[in-house]
Amino acid sequence: MKITSVQSHVLAYDLPEELGYSQQYYARRTAHLVEVQTDEGITGWGECFGPGNIALANKGIVEKVIQPMILGDDPLDRDVIWHKVYNLMRDHGQKGMSMQALSGVDIALWDIAGKVAGLPIHKLIGGAHRTEVAAYGYAMMLKRESLADHLARFTDEAAAIKDAGFAATKMKVGLGPKEDVQLAEAVRKGIGDDFPFMVDANHCYTTSDAFYVGRAVEDLNPYWFEEPVAPEDLDGYRELRAGLKINISGGEAEFGRWGWRQILENRGLDIAQPEVCGLGGISEYLRVLALCHAHFTPVINHVWGSAVSVAANLHLLAAMPAMPGGLFPWQPMLEFDTTDNRFRDDLLTTPLDIQGQVKATGRVQVPTGPGLGVDPDRAFIERFEVTG
Repeated sequence: MKITSVQSHVLAYDLPEELGYSQQYYARRTAHLVEVQTDEGITGWGECFGPGNIALANKGIVEKVIQPMILGDDPLDRDVIWHKVYNLMRDHGQKGMSMQALSGVDIALWDIAGKVAGLPIHKLIGGAHRTEVAAYGYAMMLKRESLADHLARFTDEAAAIKDAGFAATKMKVGLGPKEDVQLAEAVRKGIGDDFPFMVDANHCYTTSDAFYVGRAVEDLNPYWFEEPVAPEDLDGYRELRAGLKINISGGEAEFGRWGWRQILENRGLDIAQPEVCGLGGISEYLRVLALCHAHFTPVINHVWGSAVSVAANLHLLAAMPAMPGGLFPWQPMLEFDTTDNRFRDDLLTTPLDIQGQVKATGRVQVPTGPGLGVDPDRAFIERFEVTG
């Protein structure tokens, strides 16, 4: 079997309303799918992390840089391909967009391997420790509105996510330290005293401001404080973990085993959040997972993107061993963005229907079909594909 084509499909549509987080507002939803074709008619699908113009730049890397390197290679030699591509790109991008591009290709190769074997990806990894997972829902995005409007909306949206059957909820912050504390209070008001919630800063704080927010919200008992400071600020993470009672989480902006080694040896995280569509794909994710568990750091994957990303993460969550083990082990959750996302909800010929599953049972089933176990709708892709 040989690889005959590696194609990118960048999809986009206008959101019904503008959304924001601590770094920017955005009004378009994008996704970057990768399709790898073979001479035996088996096609694999993957996804690259990175929105908007980042996706368009990554398309160039996938098609103009990676594709010529691997045409004619056996797609089942995915680890050989991974190291070949990484080594040839190493002088130009050990992190960032080159790794995002490689991620999409690698996931597609795992999809092909599963289809060849007739097995789901979690079986290729080593089996399912769980066949279903809980999910947490996030919304509470920033908008161009008053603080009072934010507070009322955050209370209502948090309550709605709880009522929808999710196991926990996550909010965004970034209006400013004092205002952000009020936002957290509004979320706790909406969900009551016992329902878990998380605070996601998208690295908007200095260490001192992160301490202010963290200490101010400790009595609200958030489960974790996500990306409180810049991903480069390893000292800040270590200081926050040592000085706050809240779990410190992060890592979605880190790439590869070498970057993750620095984070973990620094002991700055209570919970690791690797992004499989960014850090190097499933092949590299498994190495990062092993590093996390070697440092006794629990993992809850960062999930952002289309149904391809969601499916890949469901397999990874299924195959993740308990850490630590026991009769009632700590369990990972699926991250789920409850805001409008047609590329997640409508992309597949048979939708995953995450929200429907959560509403019915509070759990999400892991796909059991070969490879990713999902089939993108080509007519849908053609409708939303960005050309030129």
